[in-house]
Amino acid sequence: GVGVLEDDTVIASSWMGSMTSLIDSGITPGKVSQRYPLSECKLHAPLRPSKVLCAGRNYAAHAAETGNEVPATPLIFAKFSSGIIATDEPITWRTALTTQVDWEGELAVIINKRTKDITAEQAPGRIFGYCIANDVSARDLQNNDGQWARAKGMDTFLPLGPYIATRDEIPDPQALHIKTTVNGEVMQDASTSEMIHGVYSLVAFLSQAFTLEPGDLILTGTPAGVGMGMTPPRYLNDGDVVSVTIDGLGTLTNPCKILA
Repeated sequence: GVGVLEDDTVIASSWMGSMTSLIDSGITPGKVSQRYPLSECKLHAPLRPSKVLCAGRNYAAHAAETGNEVPATPLIFAKFSSGIIATDEPITWRTALTTQVDWEGELAVIINKRTKDITAEQAPGRIFGYCIANDVSARDLQNNDGQWARAKGMDTFLPLGPYIATRDEIPDPQALHIKTTVNGEVMQDASTSEMIHGVYSLVAFLSQAFTLEPGDLILTGTPAGVGMGMTPPRYLNDGDVVSVTIDGLGTLTNPCKILA
């Protein structure tokens, strides 16, 4: 079910459907009497969107570290909702398919109503809230395939969560600190103010090409500090733990597991 997080307590709500159906309804569910410590709750992935649209190279320093030019207009690609996992669930892969699995901590935007052909000024009213995403990427597949569907769309390659903060809780999405660690070591440490194309501009840009539906997810790009940009490159291994923290959105943590 859908719960409401207040401090370190999860309050059960009266809504018995999915998060996507709640967003689509536009209502605020009532709270019921059951309360549970957050530490005793298993958090599921917050939603399963119909579309996952992503902005590539949306931080100049990230474009530079990967040896790419900054795109004049947003560089858009898609991931699949089948790749979504919750916080604490493992990112998995087989070495027969990839040996270069990389992290990309990102701010994710959730749409609240059907949206088409809007301006950036209209975009805030089309946002339900925000959460954290990890755009896990297989760099060898990304470089060799010529397109990114396999590299970024594999099962478990979209950790999402740990929960959703509604729009009113994040008054300025361009003023958030974002940090990614691997085994406690800081890899990415930046601000969403460094985005080339801001959240509202991205929503408006995407609405020109796609009808955005309630619950649709937009990943806004990753800052510098990914493994492929290091010398030598560094990739994830079995047993590694990746955590992404964003102001007001908590921490999304996932262990890594190589499958036989």
